[in-house]
Amino acid sequence: MSTLVLDEIGLLVTNDPQLGEGPLGIVRNASVVVERGLVAAVEPAGTSADRRIDAGGRCVIPGFVDSHTHLVFAGDRAEEFAARMAGQPYEAGGIRVTTEATRRASDRELRELTEHRRAEALRAGITHLEIKSGYGLEVETERRLCEIATEFTDDVTFLGAHVVPPEYEGRADDYVELVCGEMLSACAPHARWIDVFCERGAFNEEQSRAVLEAGREAGLGLRVHGNQLGPGPGARLAVEMGAASVDHCTYLEDADIEALAGGETVATFLPATDFSTRQPYPDARRAIDADVQVAIATNTNPGSSNTTSMSFCIALAVRDLRMTVEEALLAATAGGAAALRRDDVGRLSPGARAHAVVLDASSYVDLVYRPGVPLVAATMKAGERVATEANNSRESEERG
Repeated sequence: MSTLVLDEIGLLVTNDPQLGEGPLGIVRNASVVVERGLVAAVEPAGTSADRRIDAGGRCVIPGFVDSHTHLVFAGDRAEEFAARMAGQPYEAGGIRVTTEATRRASDRELRELTEHRRAEALRAGITHLEIKSGYGLEVETERRLCEIATEFTDDVTFLGAHVVPPEYEGRADDYVELVCGEMLSACAPHARWIDVFCERGAFNEEQSRAVLEAGREAGLGLRVHGNQLGPGPGARLAVEMGAASVDHCTYLEDADIEALAGGETVATFLPATDFSTRQPYPDARRAIDADVQVAIATNTNPGSSNTTSMSFCIALAVRDLRMTVEEALLAATAGGAAALRRDDVGRLSPGARAHAVVLDASSYVDLVYRPGVPLVAATMKAGERVATEANNSRESEERG
C-alpha cells in the first residue's frame, strides 16, 4: 500500500480539538500521512512515507467546503450588477434572465462552463462543493442541470422552486404542482437534496412547505433559501422541517435565532451576496453567541455573487459579520460539511478525505489580514495536487 506524507507543515489546522490546540485543533511542526486518499495519521514533522511533499514550513488547512453554489448556468448579468451598484435594488426576478440563457445552452456548453468554474474554485481552495439546479425552471432543463452537476459533485440539489417562470406568471400554485410532480420525478434520480426559495418574489410559506414535503417523500434531504430580502418564515420553516441548512439568513429575528439554536439546521451565511447586493450584513455574532451552528458559503451565481473565492467570504465574515478569524475558517470548512451533513470533509484528522490547502503563508490569519491576495499555494484532493498557483509553487515532491 503506497503512502504519502505532506511534511514540514509549520501550522496545521485539523478542525479536531482532540488532536491539537483550541477548536481548530492546531498542530505545529506537523505532517499528515495519507493512505488510499484518506488521512491515516497526523504526526510530527519528519515522518517518512513512500512519497513526500514538503510544505516548506507553511500553514495547511482543510479544503474549503462550499455548501451553496449555482455552478451550472449560461449567460452573463454584468449589466444588472453595474445597475445595482448605481442604485437599483436587487430583486429575485433577475434569475429569469439567466434562465433564458441556460435553456438555450447545449449540454456541451453548460458542461464546459461548469468545468471552468469548478477549476477556478479548486484554485481557490474549494475541495468539495454543492451544486444547485434552478436556472431551467422547466422539466427538461432542470433535469439536464442536475445530471450535469453529478459530474462535478455528489451533493447535487434540485432547485426547481427558485422563482416562478414567466410562463406561470400569476399561477404560482400551478408551478409548485409541476415542481412537486413531473419535475421532481425527472430530477430526483440525479440529486441528493431539494431546495426552495422561501422569500417574497419567490415562494410563500405554504408553497415552500409543499415543495419540501414532496422532496422528502422522494427521499431527498432538505435545504432552504430564506430570510434574504427581509424577515420571513424561511428559517423557522427549515427548522420545523428538519432541513440541513437555511441559507442567506440576512434578516434573522429573535424567534429565528431561538428556533435555530434549538434545532439541527445550520445557518449558512453568504457574505459575498450581501456585498454584491448591498444588503445589510447579517449579525453572525448574535447567532454564534446563541449556540447556532453556522457555515459560510460563496453562493457562486451570475446575479448576486459571481465569485468562487472562499477567502474573500472569510474576510467579509470577520470584518462585517463579526466573526473571529477562527470562527470564520471553521464555518468555511467544518461548518460547510455540517450543512451538507458530511463528516468525511472539512477536517484533517484520521478517516477524513485528504482534502487540504497549502497556504502561501505561515498562518491562516493571513486569509483575513491580507484580503484579496491569492494565498492558496496548492489544493490537494485525496492526497493529490489538483491545483497549484504558478507563483506559489515552492513545495517539492520526493519519492522514497
